Amino acid sequence: MSSGLSLRSSHVYLSAELAKKVFQQVHYAYVTYVKDKGHLLITPVSSQWFVKMYEPTQFLLKDRNLRGDKTLALREIFIDNELDSTDRDLDYEWIEKTNLIKVAM
Repeated sequence: MSSGLSLRSSHVYLSAELAKKVFQQVHYAYVTYVKDKGHLLITPVSSQWFVKMYEPTQFLLKDRNLRGDKTLALREIFIDNELDSTDRDLDYEWIEKTNLIKVAM
């Protein structure tokens, strides 16, 4: 997982390094898809501002291995928004100030 973020079987895989930076001890994420921008937005549930800005769905951040890699099962978001769910590395930007992962879809 070279990019830090990849898509496999409608699951977003976060590298241990990225997951630790963004989520620290939080085990749930808010996720929303912004159709007009073509971005998937991911942030910890501790980001209260996110709920005020969007109507996100809450997802469990699952442990993948002992290294600390994590996954989010986002099949419903991919189906609801007719997104390409082909397995691939994902281009993303981590916005440190708001602790947000912005994924280009």
